Amino acid sequence: QVQLVESGGGSVQAGGSLSVSCVAYGYSYSNYCAGWFRQAPGKEREAVASIYSGGTTRYADSVKGRFTISQDNAKNTLYLQMNSLKPEDTAMYYCAWNYGICWSPIRVENFRYWGPGTQVTVSS
Repeated sequence: QVQLVESGGGSVQAGGSLSVSCVAYGYSYSNYCAGWFRQAPGKEREAVASIYSGGTTRYADSVKGRFTISQDNAKNTLYLQMNSLKPEDTAMYYCAWNYGICWSPIRVENFRYWGPGTQVTVSS
C-alpha cells in the first residue's frame, strides 16, 4: 500500500516563499507520475504541477514562473518550491502519485494515491 506524507507549508506574507515536500512510502516502481494539487475553501481541487519520473514537468498557468516542482527518485520524494506567493495561492496543498506516465492536462482522476494535505496561507 502506498502512503503519501506531506510536510512543509505554513504561513507567509505576499511575495514570500514556501516549500512543501512529499514522501511516497511503499512505492517500488521506477516509473511514476507525481503531482501537486490545491484546494481553497469552497473551490474545487485544482492542479498545480506534475512531474514524470523521467523529469518532464507541467505547470498550471497560474503558477508558471513562480513554482518549481522537483523530485528525488532515490528517496521517492516530491518537492514544490513556491516563490512570489500571492494571497490567491492560499489553499490546502495535496501531493498525488500514480503509476506510469503523466497525462496532459493534469487531472485529479489521473492519480490514484493522495496525501492528507498541508496548509499554505499567504497574507496580503
